[in-house]
Amino acid sequence: MKFVKNLVFAGLAAVALLACTADPEPKAVIYTIGDSTVKNGQGRGDGGLWGWGAPFAYFFDSTQVEVVNVARGGTSSRTYRTLGLWQPTLDSLKAGDFVFIQFGHNDAGALNDSTRARGTIRGTGDESELIDNILTGEQETVYSYGAYLRMYVQEIRDKGATPVLIAPIPRNSWNEEGKIPYNDASYGGWAREVAEQEGVMFINLNHKLADAMNALGPDKVTDVLFFARDHTHPTAEGAVLAASLVVEGIREHPGNPLNKYLLNEYPAGALADFIGAAETVK
Repeated sequence: MKFVKNLVFAGLAAVALLACTADPEPKAVIYTIGDSTVKNGQGRGDGGLWGWGAPFAYFFDSTQVEVVNVARGGTSSRTYRTLGLWQPTLDSLKAGDFVFIQFGHNDAGALNDSTRARGTIRGTGDESELIDNILTGEQETVYSYGAYLRMYVQEIRDKGATPVLIAPIPRNSWNEEGKIPYNDASYGGWAREVAEQEGVMFINLNHKLADAMNALGPDKVTDVLFFARDHTHPTAEGAVLAASLVVEGIREHPGNPLNKYLLNEYPAGALADFIGAAETVK
């Protein structure tokens, strides 16, 4: 009997040892993909211009989740794929990961030209156009903005990960009424439409940031949240505000699993340090 007990204890000890030495569960990863309004340049604030993906990581518990900003300036929902930028992230995706998707600023460009050839067909339809791409010298089928968003959504879901669609941030361009207009009739509205069709979480960053800018007025926005010389890319302070509004959008969906990774308190100290450090690289 004593021999049997010893065997049992030895077995339990072996199981405990294996549990202690086994590789820990990999952390969930939050990826951000998009254009330069998500990551400008190398994400180091070249010229004082930032994307909101840079300060976004400060809002999360880094012991529980990793935030990886793989956006690329100059890309559209089409060229982020055709340039091969999406495939490495897609290959690394695992169940439990998240991908925040914000395109639109460059999708209005030409479908076919010799400089960028990055445009997409307007809207969310299924139409396509076969082109002989002047820039690449290859044939390419170009789809609608909405069709490209649906491609990302499906591929992310196929990996067991969760897509999040985001309306593009507004530009610092005020209309005749002295307001920042919404982009409901174009890329913001189309992103919302795809989100609703696909049952995807949608964050209307366009509305949120436009509302914040309108509440401040142009004199308190220009050279604070945006520089006068650039109406598209936020300052560090503007990027922090935009990132905080994305987080606000997350919290508006209380049942989603992202909430468990958010810090309970606003990371004021870390963000102040981020803005302070950014002042040195203008």
